[in-house]
Amino acid sequence: MLGFCLTAPLLDVAAKLASASVPIGQITAARFVVQCILMAPVIFVMGVSLRLQKDHVLTLTARAILLLFATFCFITAIRVMPLADALAIVFVAPFIVLLVGKFYFGEDVGPRRVGAALVGFLGVLFVIQPSFAAFGIVAVIPLGTAVAFAFYILLTRGLSRQMHPVAMQFHTGLIASLFCIPVLIFAKGSGSDLFDSVWPSDTAWLWLFAVGFFATVSHMMMTYALSFAPSATLAPLQYFELPVATIFGYLVFSDFPNTLSLIGICIIIAAGLYMIHRERVTAKQLITTRAAPPI
Repeated sequence: MLGFCLTAPLLDVAAKLASASVPIGQITAARFVVQCILMAPVIFVMGVSLRLQKDHVLTLTARAILLLFATFCFITAIRVMPLADALAIVFVAPFIVLLVGKFYFGEDVGPRRVGAALVGFLGVLFVIQPSFAAFGIVAVIPLGTAVAFAFYILLTRGLSRQMHPVAMQFHTGLIASLFCIPVLIFAKGSGSDLFDSVWPSDTAWLWLFAVGFFATVSHMMMTYALSFAPSATLAPLQYFELPVATIFGYLVFSDFPNTLSLIGICIIIAAGLYMIHRERVTAKQLITTRAAPPI
C-alpha cells in the first residue's frame, strides 16, 4: 500500500506534464491502452482465464465507464490545479461510499461515522473555496472524480469476490480503451481542445507511457496489498498519498496548497482516519458479540 502511495502520484505528475501539449482525452486513452499492453504478458505468465460470465459484462462495462469518467475529470482538474488540492477533493470518495451504503443499501452505519463523513465534506469546502477563486469552475471538477470513483469502489466490492483481480484490471482497461479510441478517431480534426488528438513530441510520448505505466503498477500494488491484509488495516496508509502528492507537486511544478487548503486537507485526513477507527471499533464489537457464549 505504501508502494501505491508513492507511485500513484507519479501518474498524476506524468498526466499534468503531458497535458501541456496533449489533449486530455488522448492522455485518458493512453492510460488505459498502455495498461492493456502491460497487463497482457502478466495475464499470459499467470495463466489467468479471461473468459467472462454474461452477468459480469454489464458490471465490468459500468466499472470501466466510471473509472474512465473519474480519470478524465481528474486530469482536467490537475491541468491547472495543484496536485494536492485536486487529490484532497477526490478523497471525499470514501465518505460518499459510506453515505450511499447507509441511505441506499441500508448498511449499519452509526451516527459517529456519518458525522465524520460530514466533517470530511466540510474539509473539501475548505479546499474548493480558494481553488474556485483561483481557477474557477474547474475547482469543482474533482468532485466528479470523487462521485464516479465512489461508485467504482462499490461495484468493485461485489465483483472482486467473483473475478480474479488481474483479469478484472485487464478487462477494465480493455473496455475503457474501446470507448476512448472511437471518440478520438471521430474527434480528429474537430479542433476540440479536449479530444482532437495530436502527434506527441518525444517527451510527450514518455509522459503518456508513464501515465499508463504508473497507473498499472500502482493499482496492481493496491490489489495485491488487499489480498494480503484487510482493507481496514491498509486504509489509513492510503492517506500517505496526500503528502507525497504535495511533495511531488512542489518539486516538479512549484505548486503548494495555501493555508486554507492545508487546513481542509488536514480536516479530510482527520475525518477519514476517525471514520476508519470507528469502523474498526464496530467490527471488534460485532466479533465480540458473535463470539460471546449463550447465557
